[in-house]
Amino acid sequence: MATSLDSESIGPVEPLAAAAIPSSPALSRHALRQPVPGAAPAAVLAKPTGLATFWNLPNTITALRAAVVPVLLLHPFFPSEAGSTAMAWIFIAAAVSDIVDGWLARRGQQVTHIGVLLDPLADKLIVSTALIVLLAMGRVPLWATWMVVTIVGRELAVTGLRGIASAGGQIVAASSLGKLKTVVQNIAVGALLFHYETLGLPAHRVGLMFLFGATALTIASGYRYFADYFRGLAGADPS
Repeated sequence: MATSLDSESIGPVEPLAAAAIPSSPALSRHALRQPVPGAAPAAVLAKPTGLATFWNLPNTITALRAAVVPVLLLHPFFPSEAGSTAMAWIFIAAAVSDIVDGWLARRGQQVTHIGVLLDPLADKLIVSTALIVLLAMGRVPLWATWMVVTIVGRELAVTGLRGIASAGGQIVAASSLGKLKTVVQNIAVGALLFHYETLGLPAHRVGLMFLFGATALTIASGYRYFADYFRGLAGADPS
């Protein structure tokens, strides 16, 4: 899930400020607040002092969320209503943990380089794995394959472009459109995992409806990401 509220949500691209701390690359999420003028400067990232730094609480939650991926791969062996319900709640727990670890990282100033890498990666792996498994099980019909391809392909493209932007000294801010996409996408995947009627609602039908919405938001937010990136390049061009 992650449930990133959009671990990969994006927004306008801005040039990296010249006054930024040179040893700390720009972060697109879990960013800490700017230091108060006159106060002692605080580290943006936790110093890489080994396993003790890696295994802080936010990174531990992220690692546990990534462990949901192999669990989802077992879903075809437990297609019953009980198995589907268990998988759905596991996915929901993973989505909620994405919000929790981000809040803990910011509050405790425990942002690390490895955490910045693993957090959005875990979210993308969970959502992509769930959609592919659902497609293999027939929970996502063949005519809807294009939606799965669009969502997974967009995740790969955005991840690649974010790496290029970071290497070029640019930062990416979170956008409301990207967050909305993540919420709708997680609802779609969760409902499709339930599959059977849940809380008096036709979970499968609800899941397909939200999958349509998630696909539309995926295309819109992905277009905005690329457009903002190239607009930022044009604005930074001295010629």
